[in-house]
Amino acid sequence: MSQPAFVLVRPQMGENIGAAARAMWNFGLDRMRIVAPRDGWPNQKAVAMASGAGRLLDEAQIAEDLPGALADRTYTYATTARSRDLTKPVFTPEGAMRDARQRIANGEKIAVLFGPERAGLENDDISRANAIITVPVNPDFASLNLAQCVLLTAYEWRRGADETPPQVTEMAGTDWANGEEIEALVSHYEERLDDAGFFFPDHKAQSMKQNLRNMWSRMPLTQADVRMLHGMMRQMVRWKDRG
Repeated sequence: MSQPAFVLVRPQMGENIGAAARAMWNFGLDRMRIVAPRDGWPNQKAVAMASGAGRLLDEAQIAEDLPGALADRTYTYATTARSRDLTKPVFTPEGAMRDARQRIANGEKIAVLFGPERAGLENDDISRANAIITVPVNPDFASLNLAQCVLLTAYEWRRGADETPPQVTEMAGTDWANGEEIEALVSHYEERLDDAGFFFPDHKAQSMKQNLRNMWSRMPLTQADVRMLHGMMRQMVRWKDRG
């Protein structure tokens, strides 16, 4: 699927350009554009910091000004942490990337602007954008590093298409215990605990067994867990018999 172009506007440090490239590539984005980098281009500090994402720097489009960088774009988002007194839609990164994905599916060409490290995008830059992206950060410390902002936005882009479940359980070579295995475990413990006189007094024995069974049913036991619990009980019985 096509993707947005991430446009770094007048970046000041090569290290931040490289870190931004690395953040983009972490999430499968490789369309970088750089507007008037302060220290010129190419930049060896950017290459060193990119750490495996150097291809993005090799293929980055360099523009002298922002209009040139946006010449072929049909919709642009500008990232900013401050209110700019400009009437525009304001998105979170998640909402913006969801909107961008839909626009791209409809054939639009998308750009996302990221401002220079010292003070971010200027109002003149933002006035060229169709919408604003603002990260919901601590209002007492709203400044994000350039690469951090790129990473957050790239992550939300990736998340919109990723089908990784929010939680998985690593089974470590075993499988979940089935009903027959759980039932055998319950019976084993009931028998041995009964032998030990645990279910006392008699009129409470049935409710105690129900509580014990209910406890087992609440535990997501694996086959390895069941084998270990059987072994524990057998060992305790052997230890008692030795005494």
